[in-house]
Amino acid sequence: MPAWIVLLAVVAAVSYSTFLLEHLLSPDLDVINGYVSELSALDQPFHNVYSGGDLVTGVLTIIVALAALRRTRHRRLATTGWAFLGLFGVCAIGDATFPLDCAPSLETWCALRERSENVSFSHEFHSVTSSAVIFCGVVALFTLSMAARRHGWWPALARWGWLLALAETVFALGTLLAMYLGRWLGIIQRVQIGILCLGLLTIAWALYADRRDAERAGRLASPAREKTPL
Repeated sequence: MPAWIVLLAVVAAVSYSTFLLEHLLSPDLDVINGYVSELSALDQPFHNVYSGGDLVTGVLTIIVALAALRRTRHRRLATTGWAFLGLFGVCAIGDATFPLDCAPSLETWCALRERSENVSFSHEFHSVTSSAVIFCGVVALFTLSMAARRHGWWPALARWGWLLALAETVFALGTLLAMYLGRWLGIIQRVQIGILCLGLLTIAWALYADRRDAERAGRLASPAREKTPL
């Protein structure tokens, strides 16, 4: 994998963590109970920063996935993993394309409009894209980890990928409990996104280590070829 693909994976992870800027840009939103998606609601200040981060992550992740599908060996688990990573990118673009109209946890009138279903298609569809992001991210991490373990590839993914997928699944189920209780949803969602960022960084590290080891093997093989008698 070229070095610039590894760099794109790192940038995708960083751009997906724009929610960390909320303490500076959006201090009014409740970090404990407010949805992360409310940061990019159309009536919120700096919503383009958060939507832009999702958009950049989506585009770059698709590029990484397509490059991996083209350049790595075609094994069923690996192909499935890269395909779902690409779908993760598509859904991240969907999050940016279909933002919320307003912030329900911050504005009472918005919560009332949401309960009466007096919101736009974008507002309603955002929950679909957000759920799909989590699902595709979990499947991508798990299948890439299983491929790494089965074929002896990408030690970082073999060791950490399935653990990150498991943690993401646990916190995804935790959101259902938080929604039922009506509290802690914000902090659970932020942990979820943080895990996905770590997943992208793990993929970047795995690709970097694979490239580094290939270059090292090539340098070791060159002197051996030079010493081979004609």
